[in-house]
Amino acid sequence: MMYQITVAPRDVHHTLSNHILADGYDMTFDIERSQGVTIYDSRYQRELLDFFTCFASVPLGYNHPKMTADSAFMDSLLRAAITNPSNSDVYTVEYAQFVKTFARIAIPDYLPHAFFVSGGALAVENALKAAMDWKVQKNFKKGYSYEKGTKVLHFEQAFHGRSGYTLSLTNTLPNKTKWFAKFDWPRVSSPMRVFPETTENVAATRGREQQTIKQIKQAFTDNKDDICAIIIEPIQAEGGDNHFRTEFMEQLRILADENEALLVYDEVQTGVGLTGKFWCHEHFGERARPDIIAFGKKMQVCGILAGKRIDEIDTNVFSVPSRINSTWGGSLADMVRATKILEIIEDDQLLAKVAEMGEHMQQHLRNLSSRYETISNIRGLGLLCAFDLPTPELRDTFIAKGLANGALFLGCGSHTIRFRPALIIDQAAIDKGMDIIARVMDGLG
Repeated sequence: MMYQITVAPRDVHHTLSNHILADGYDMTFDIERSQGVTIYDSRYQRELLDFFTCFASVPLGYNHPKMTADSAFMDSLLRAAITNPSNSDVYTVEYAQFVKTFARIAIPDYLPHAFFVSGGALAVENALKAAMDWKVQKNFKKGYSYEKGTKVLHFEQAFHGRSGYTLSLTNTLPNKTKWFAKFDWPRVSSPMRVFPETTENVAATRGREQQTIKQIKQAFTDNKDDICAIIIEPIQAEGGDNHFRTEFMEQLRILADENEALLVYDEVQTGVGLTGKFWCHEHFGERARPDIIAFGKKMQVCGILAGKRIDEIDTNVFSVPSRINSTWGGSLADMVRATKILEIIEDDQLLAKVAEMGEHMQQHLRNLSSRYETISNIRGLGLLCAFDLPTPELRDTFIAKGLANGALFLGCGSHTIRFRPALIIDQAAIDKGMDIIARVMDGLG
């Protein structure tokens, strides 16, 4: 019997709702007919400008010609998808080619250790496990005869996933974590920046930073030798696209060093070029470099990169078999796809383009803020941009009206619109999107 799809586009939601909570966007994504930064919705036969990219996970838009026209790549992708070997112990030339390409283009020399897994939350989870393993063994060396050093200091408005350990860190919408078992780990305030950065706003941010640093110091005092890591998103995404000053991130580096903890950056959403640098933390400079980063989404493959500080313990998770592992160790099909994506990012110099297009988008948003008093707090690095609306209700109405006007927007926090376009977006598409925003705002009155 030949494989055949028998579900019509108009029946997709109904078919799914028989077995799942099908509460996603009112559309049917047509994989074949979607092109570039435009999604084709086969349910309503319409094109949608995509500022959503499947929760920031689509790096090059849809059906990129350098991918679909490369027959050798397509053959390799098909072989990997059909076979799906267990990469953790069965190695292939495709796996090695991915690691070689990743190392050349995107692995910093200060983060030489790599681990791959399927899922951003599991990437964060293994970052925490690596830190716990490191800290507990550090404490054994200090004379402790029992396991100590498994607490993780984290921030308000954080989203790190919904798996076991990450549930203890995530604290955006209560529905995402309530009634599940969680650890009572130290949580501190998030001293996010407010834009425009007037003298008054910067002074207020510095005041919030001082309060947070005081909380962190107290947490280390209250949990002596028990905090293995400080974890933070370089830009808090789900929690409201909250930005932090470089000076604050440098302080986190100092505090981690002083208290023998690892500094972990969750770059699942901020990584892979959307800020104009491959990793968002690169914007903070050398004095705020992390010990571990977690990555995923646009990378297609999820995992962690870790620095040389982990080698202070000889028997760390990167040297002892099976301390961290999974059956597939990341999907081989994802690795083949990621290899090609990395090559295109490099060949087309997309990081420079993102920086340029990001400036164009941010200027548009500032102009819209001047035109509409309900649009405020314009912020962004590269194409990772956002603005606020006065209320959650108005934000949700904006997203619905945007869809009706031909654009997919994504919310975050309580009242924020965030932009997560593909790295290939050009000036014309940005201009079109900003025109749609103006049309929506005019309709909101």
